[in-house]
Amino acid sequence: MIKNKDFKNIDLVILAGGKGKRIKHLLGKYPKPMIKFNSKHFIQYIFNSTSKYNFKRIIILCGYRYKFFFRKYHNKIINFNKIICLKEKKLLGTAGALNSLNKLNVKDFILMNGDTIFDIDLNQLTSNLKKDKIGIVALTKNINQKSKKLNNLILKKNIIYIQKKSKLMNGGIYYFKKSIFRYIKNNYSLENDLLPKLIRKRKINGKIFSDFFIDIGSKYYLKKGERKIKIKFKKPAVFLDRDGVINHDIGYLHKEKDLRFRPGVLKGLKHLIKKNYYIFIVTNQAGIAKGIYTEDEFIKFHRKIKTKLEKVNIFFNDVQYSPYHPKALIKKYKKKSLMRKPGNKMIENIKSNWDLDFKKSIMIGDKFTDMLAAKKSKIKFFFAKPNFYKQIKSIVG
Repeated sequence: MIKNKDFKNIDLVILAGGKGKRIKHLLGKYPKPMIKFNSKHFIQYIFNSTSKYNFKRIIILCGYRYKFFFRKYHNKIINFNKIICLKEKKLLGTAGALNSLNKLNVKDFILMNGDTIFDIDLNQLTSNLKKDKIGIVALTKNINQKSKKLNNLILKKNIIYIQKKSKLMNGGIYYFKKSIFRYIKNNYSLENDLLPKLIRKRKINGKIFSDFFIDIGSKYYLKKGERKIKIKFKKPAVFLDRDGVINHDIGYLHKEKDLRFRPGVLKGLKHLIKKNYYIFIVTNQAGIAKGIYTEDEFIKFHRKIKTKLEKVNIFFNDVQYSPYHPKALIKKYKKKSLMRKPGNKMIENIKSNWDLDFKKSIMIGDKFTDMLAAKKSKIKFFFAKPNFYKQIKSIVG
């Protein structure tokens, strides 16, 4: 039984500084991770796959056309993970760029390529790093990628070796301890310099995964990407109000000690995950507008919920909340907003960032405002029943 990692002290770092030379003529105005698939930036799919974890931060290392990342994502919060963009002032190589993480006091971190999606369980990756090793690489079967970067790897007793011919390749996701910084030099390539050096020193573990993998770094896979990504990520969703559906509604809940899940909630959420549904929360939070608790306090509270549920393999794919109210005491929240139910802006925000099968999607709430929001977005609606699991089982089987 794998003990789930506590991610709140681990940063997620995304390498997004490359020029994409092999496909530059196909990128148009965008840097490679910002190219669009199904009307969504490629990096959005990376966020969708990873933001369910409760990371310390998500850090994007930018270089080429960095302004796109800063405008779209810098200091934004996705599913309670804050995104920070760091600009590479001069080309330092994919490994050398990691030195800039020191200014943010980064310690242990998960590293991903910004042009790759490898939809693995990060708990499984991190739990397989041995105490005497510096890092671990997620491996996948070599699917005839044209790149020559660590495409011939073998695994012996969880340790990676390089071999002239093999069936395994680097999947572009790594978990590193902070001791990795001792080995990083400027103008160093991660895959050509740093990792081969550490592999020769027997400092790198590996773990084989058979999950969905796509690398858009070549013309061939870039053209196949849109259809493959849509097939993989288009799924039905369950939209849930929070108070009165997930937890008992005590009025303006914002403290962990007062959190009580309703009957059947944990079992029902696990059932939805098993049935391959996305799980979204859309919640009015007038308590912020009325000054009962701050937006920061609300975010901290939900990060505690994420940590609590991570331990039992339950994840919310996204949480949208509205801090607005027409009678707010806090001036910046005093307005009529479509974000506040019965408005449906929270649902539409999710719809714009995810590939959803709306015909099979549903919403569960406990108020008429929830029903009206669902109706505006043409989602089938159900009022919450006393036992969440029994209700979910009756709806999705």
